[in-house]
Amino acid sequence: MRAKTLGRTGLKVSIVGLGTAFLGMAELNTASAGYEELVTHLDEELGIRTVHAALDAGCTLIDTAALYGGGRSEAIIGQALRARPDLAAACTVTTKVGRTLQGYDYSYDGVMRSIETSQARLGLERFDVVYIHDAMGVPWKTVMGKGGALEALRALQAQGIVRFVGTAADDPRTNAPYIESGEFDAAVVPRAWSLLNQFAAQRILPAAVRHNVGIVTATPIERGLLATGPIPGATYFDRSYSPACQAHAGTLQALCQAHGLPLLAVALQWCVRHPQVATTIPGARSPQEAIANAEAAKVAIPDEFWQELEPLIVHWDDCANF
Repeated sequence: MRAKTLGRTGLKVSIVGLGTAFLGMAELNTASAGYEELVTHLDEELGIRTVHAALDAGCTLIDTAALYGGGRSEAIIGQALRARPDLAAACTVTTKVGRTLQGYDYSYDGVMRSIETSQARLGLERFDVVYIHDAMGVPWKTVMGKGGALEALRALQAQGIVRFVGTAADDPRTNAPYIESGEFDAAVVPRAWSLLNQFAAQRILPAAVRHNVGIVTATPIERGLLATGPIPGATYFDRSYSPACQAHAGTLQALCQAHGLPLLAVALQWCVRHPQVATTIPGARSPQEAIANAEAAKVAIPDEFWQELEPLIVHWDDCANF
């Protein structure tokens, strides 16, 4: 799989990585279940096979968090990497601090405890990137000031435990000022960059270019809409797409089909066409999804297609319902 450089970190990452928020949750309808309910039905063996499938298919980046699976996603990844040290050696694992299923803690001590817990679950002593997670509605000084999350991560950098620090917020309106600060080396950006959503073009991408922040886009396939195309009666986890938005997704799909290209491949590869976007991390619940995402990254898409697609790339507020 093709790789790109993650901004000023210099890290080389595959253009499609593995997002693990729903790792091992394939047996439930994620469109209607709440996240806490999904966690209780998590299948650890399925999660391990999903990690192995993604890495075997060429993904070299796994993105996780203390929040995901109530911490079980980190534990699953740790088991998977210990079982396949050959894959682990070529893999970058990034995690996040500040939010768990139990609540929020952006204090210095809270971040230190979170890192220790992540080290134990993942079986890793050091992390290439650690992100401050979901600081929506949190006072700036709580995160950035003395005794806060950033100070803790700087201390961990000095100890050699963390190489680079990042921001990752589910609401891009929160992500933007952190990226604009220039303090962060990388950013996970959900809900802001896809074939249907160009919210990141307003502030996030210009700031990322200015400070050479490596961008990792999440939710690139809009909860599956840009993987399957519109399906009558389908529902999507935490999203409500208008009939007009879904119809436009169908128009995009029809163009892809006319060129013999999978919509999934176009959706994922479009994200990384922006020079500052290094990779995208669609979530995979099962080995089949992980393989499909990885193989989509390898599909050859001619320049002529991108030129024909360009007039159809428009922003839909449906995708920015934070």
